[in-house]
Amino acid sequence: MIQYALKCSNDHQFESWFQSASAFDKLQNARMLTCAVCGVADVNKVLMAPAVRPARKNADQSGPKGPGPLSAPATPAEQMIAEMREKVESNSEYVGSEFAKKARAMHNGDAPETSIYGEANLEEAKKLVEDGVPVLPLPFRPSGKDN
Repeated sequence: MIQYALKCSNDHQFESWFQSASAFDKLQNARMLTCAVCGVADVNKVLMAPAVRPARKNADQSGPKGPGPLSAPATPAEQMIAEMREKVESNSEYVGSEFAKKARAMHNGDAPETSIYGEANLEEAKKLVEDGVPVLPLPFRPSGKDN
């Protein structure tokens, strides 16, 4: 996994994780990357400072509880994504790798329409879009599904 700092053509900045550098390139070339704030597909990498952990003695001096949680949103865009995640996860069913199959079944009328979210590989996602199945990529990984 690799994390990139990204910026859209409307100057919104955000970060996202990718399976690899080549996975980022494939998504960017297919115009499947969209801004987490405004949704435009003109997204590029920006210069990002490396994440360097402080020495233990310096980390201990950051306060009685340490430097604080890593998951706290740092920007308005991150806050919006955190709120979106909360809504999606509390109002939808996580279907994991069955996402493409279930989304297609609902679209074809073979299954009742419900709100779902899950995972699809690039080819599955492209095929769903080509077939008119209303799907969109989420700007986060589902909770508890990071490993």
